[in-house]
Amino acid sequence: MLSDKRFKDGLPIVRGILLFGAVMTLLVIAGCANIEGNTGAKPQMGQLSPIEYVAPELREAFRQRAEAWGNNGVTYSDETLARFRIQADKLGSRSEVLAEPRVEEVMIPGPEGAPDVRVYVIGAHALRKRPAILFMHGGGYIIGAAKSDVPRLQELAQKHDGVIVTVDYRLAPETGFPGSLEDNYAALKWLSGNAEKFGVDRERIVVMGDSAGGGHAAMLAIAARDRGEIPIKAQILTYPMLDDRTGSTRTMPYWMGYGSWSPAANQYGWSALLGVPAGSEQVPAGAVPARVKDLSGLPDTFIRVGSIDLFAEENIEYARRLVHAGVPTELVVIPGGFHGFQRMMPEAELSKQFNEALDTAITKAFGVRAKQE
Repeated sequence: MLSDKRFKDGLPIVRGILLFGAVMTLLVIAGCANIEGNTGAKPQMGQLSPIEYVAPELREAFRQRAEAWGNNGVTYSDETLARFRIQADKLGSRSEVLAEPRVEEVMIPGPEGAPDVRVYVIGAHALRKRPAILFMHGGGYIIGAAKSDVPRLQELAQKHDGVIVTVDYRLAPETGFPGSLEDNYAALKWLSGNAEKFGVDRERIVVMGDSAGGGHAAMLAIAARDRGEIPIKAQILTYPMLDDRTGSTRTMPYWMGYGSWSPAANQYGWSALLGVPAGSEQVPAGAVPARVKDLSGLPDTFIRVGSIDLFAEENIEYARRLVHAGVPTELVVIPGGFHGFQRMMPEAELSKQFNEALDTAITKAFGVRAKQE
């Protein structure tokens, strides 16, 4: 057994400033990225229990999720997907929309030959120009809905005095790549085209998302760079889903993704989106941010992730590549944080640290001061 001292001074946190024509503040938990293990399985004899890698204040929530989901996390398949979507919708409907700021549901023109796209516009008014966030929800590319994030996005819009638009993009496998990307791009064009109506500064549009939504935001930033139509001020990514090879052709330490979003779930989600098995030698161009060779010219980037999240290694590697490409990049890695920990235990000190880093990133991207609580 390891004592809690492991999380006080046993895991080094490296704080550095790297200059590549840009600044990257790097908080990396050493030792988690290159350890071989049995992905998604119970620890073998002589190996530590995954709970030992969880920050002490997060362990009770981790136990509860592992018990509810099983050691290998939820098993997604074509047969179980409909049931999990219903469950996700029920969970999302528990959060009530706040009285303020105002929320407007709008159907906007979709990509050519595709259905219209539902978006929720939060906090819009034409009194003056303000920055905006285009937000993509999570759900492994296969589940989730934009409406479930509206209450917390209302809080962010009010705190940071901005407009937020969240996109109900089409899900895989019914819609494969590039369908969802084109839905999000259509929303980006619509937001920019209606900037005056909503009081949005076209030069301060930020793309943002969590998990698969972070992956979508990264894809969208790449597409916007390549098409050269609409400038994006920054991309803000929370444990983004960036690499289909994680857990498929790339073995992960056994504690990463344990009892949470697992390697098996990752394979299913990516395969559903790509239309080919995750980890295939060839994937659709622009579908997997981690496989895009040239990352230069992308907007300022903020990435945050927990050190035992299945996506930790790919997030750290993506940040490294962005820095090498000259992109101003900030990476925050929380020791002992698992996927979604800040939502399960918002009062934990690590969750507060995680969320304060997000607030700081939004403030920097907007170029304005956040409102004090």
